[in-house]
Amino acid sequence: MTAELAPGSAAVRYDCLSIGGQWRPPVDPAVAEVVNPATARVCGEVAIGGAADVDLAVDAARTAGLRWSRTSPQFRAQLLEAVAERIRLRRNEFAEAISLEMGAPADNARDTQTDLAVAVFESYAKLVNEFEWEETLGNSLIVHEPIGVVAAITPWNYPLYLASVKIAAALASGCTVVFKPSIDAPLDGYLLVATIEEVARECGAPAGLVNLVPGHGSVVGAALVAHPDVAAVSLTGSTNAGRQVSIAAAHSIKRVGLELGGKSAAIIVDDVTDLAGVLSGALADVFFNSGQTCTSCARILVPAARYDEAVELSAEIASRWTIGDPRLAGDHIGPVATRAQYESVIGHLESGLAEGARLVVGGVCPPDRIPAGMENGFWILPSVFSEIDPEMTIATEEIFGPVALLISYEDDEDAVRIANSSIYGLSGAVWSADDDRALALARRLETGRVVVNGGPFNVLAPTGGYKQSGNGRELGMHGLREFLEVKNIQRWLRISDEILGVDSL
Repeated sequence: MTAELAPGSAAVRYDCLSIGGQWRPPVDPAVAEVVNPATARVCGEVAIGGAADVDLAVDAARTAGLRWSRTSPQFRAQLLEAVAERIRLRRNEFAEAISLEMGAPADNARDTQTDLAVAVFESYAKLVNEFEWEETLGNSLIVHEPIGVVAAITPWNYPLYLASVKIAAALASGCTVVFKPSIDAPLDGYLLVATIEEVARECGAPAGLVNLVPGHGSVVGAALVAHPDVAAVSLTGSTNAGRQVSIAAAHSIKRVGLELGGKSAAIIVDDVTDLAGVLSGALADVFFNSGQTCTSCARILVPAARYDEAVELSAEIASRWTIGDPRLAGDHIGPVATRAQYESVIGHLESGLAEGARLVVGGVCPPDRIPAGMENGFWILPSVFSEIDPEMTIATEEIFGPVALLISYEDDEDAVRIANSSIYGLSGAVWSADDDRALALARRLETGRVVVNGGPFNVLAPTGGYKQSGNGRELGMHGLREFLEVKNIQRWLRISDEILGVDSL
């Protein structure tokens, strides 16, 4: 791998792909520019692959898998723990790359994005030793075996964490990986693969455990999904991307795991006493990472009797949020990560106003509030809409920006109806003074995860979506099983001198 400063600029250049443990140029050399969203200036340049590179990477992963699939869980645990420790030691380097490529402020990039990646690798180092790889059921031996080569395709919003979720689970299962990061945020992916390769060499693991092929989804992604030797595809991305992957993968009947879009709802129950505190928590969920969190509960459902109070409080709370230089630590948000996403958010802001919603606070950032030297960046103020009809475009489509919607409801039945009216079902939240009431509402939400009263994130628990938010689950034991085949070995059992069996069905 070559990482160097481009002449006359502060851009980082990576001129190779990683295939079979070797850094090599693409078969047909091509590059993609990485843009710093805070300045809209090029901050990096990376090699991108094509279909021929995918063929080489899949072949390398298959070869590595012949040995890796036969390693012991204990050996795999040691490698995963070593990767976690190496990322921890280099957390500042990873965080700087994340801030540069997608605009996350320094605290977010280090304390959330990088530290979550460490936690994920550590969790699988533990789980791989706890998992019951073989079990006896009557006269059958049930064996869990690695599925094969995994295509891991990730987006730009939490690039290191989402890559770690897929790669750590795949390696723990005994699978090998071809990794396609977003070409909008690939810099941390180079650091991750280099770290895994380094640890693999030190541990004596086969080369090519994780092969890196950045590229366009229409080229590299399509080639991976269609490749006959890719056994499973794990994608985090848009619902439209999930549809395309599902269709393409159907030709070879490969396993597909999808974490897709969301339009999640947070229900604030009428029994809350500290409405300001609850709204602070609900809005923080929306604004964190500049609103670019797929599980964000951007639809905030408020009792009709307290709606006007909630609008006034939300305006005050949101106005205290600031934007700021991503390189700096502090309580602020960075820019939206790409120009295309910036334009999409602006389009949704305009749509909301055109359909009759009221923009209480926020919107496009005025020049005098933008950090010095970053006037051309992709800045959106933390925003709150009120007077929302649940059928409005902004209430049904994922905005993926720092935009919260305050929606009025009449009673618990109405709140559940509104929350479940979405085509999505990725996440949800309930805020209540009554734990039993909160749990009862949480059980009724049609979504893969529900956060009650701001409960902390759990890397051991599964995450994933209902409805058009995806298929399959990631994290914990459920995430490990996504990359395993289950084999039933039926035998005759001998007890003393008697042979026992079960007739064939």
